[in-house]
Amino acid sequence: MKELIAFDLDGTLAESKQPLDEAMGAALAGLLQVAHVAVISGGDWPQFDKQVASRLPERTDRSRLWLMPTTGTKLYTYGAGGWAPVYAELFDEAQKQAIFEAFDASLEATGFVPEEVWGERIEDRGSQITFSALGQQAPIHAKEVWDPDFAKRKVIQADLRERLPGLSINMGGATSIDITREGVDKAYGLKKLRDASGIALDAMMFIGDAIFPGGNDYPAKQLGLDTVRVRDPQETLAVIDAIIACQK
Repeated sequence: MKELIAFDLDGTLAESKQPLDEAMGAALAGLLQVAHVAVISGGDWPQFDKQVASRLPERTDRSRLWLMPTTGTKLYTYGAGGWAPVYAELFDEAQKQAIFEAFDASLEATGFVPEEVWGERIEDRGSQITFSALGQQAPIHAKEVWDPDFAKRKVIQADLRERLPGLSINMGGATSIDITREGVDKAYGLKKLRDASGIALDAMMFIGDAIFPGGNDYPAKQLGLDTVRVRDPQETLAVIDAIIACQK
């Protein structure tokens, strides 16, 4: 039995930047009856609130839920006053500027300039800088066809790693690349979660859609956690049902 089940968000619990559907909210509420649950992903707190925190049914035991925006460089827990941050680790202004300039140079060098963009392509999330190839508000149908095999982003990722040595650069979601401090990835976030929760790593399981080399879920596997790679939220629902059945 596992004490804590950790999840990626986009592509795992919900479609890219979309709220949890009713079935997933109910499934997480059921899972929280038998285990702690963590969600760790690249989005910032407003996105977590929109996608997860505000979508859970009333019966949810939020005291066992750990929400970890920006790849675990922030942690939110629920108490008497509602959701509140436990910690937040932020880039300084000079670091941010260097990352913005590297993105501009890399995109020009690699030539991946889409014909249509919806919203800003580079977002400052405080502790993480995120590139969304088609823009922050791109529709799902456009995202799904732009880079389904991660091939385009692997080229950009390799170029960025040359320009930004000493930073963590990982792919996530449908069109995103996340940049955090060196060593800051989901393994880092999960170790921070271990320290905050008191739950050992070998008592955790991680579920995500990008558990492959270069994917932003892969560090969880490298950390030694039991992991389950899923294709989409529908497969995640089936995995949650199986975990609940085993935990009871």
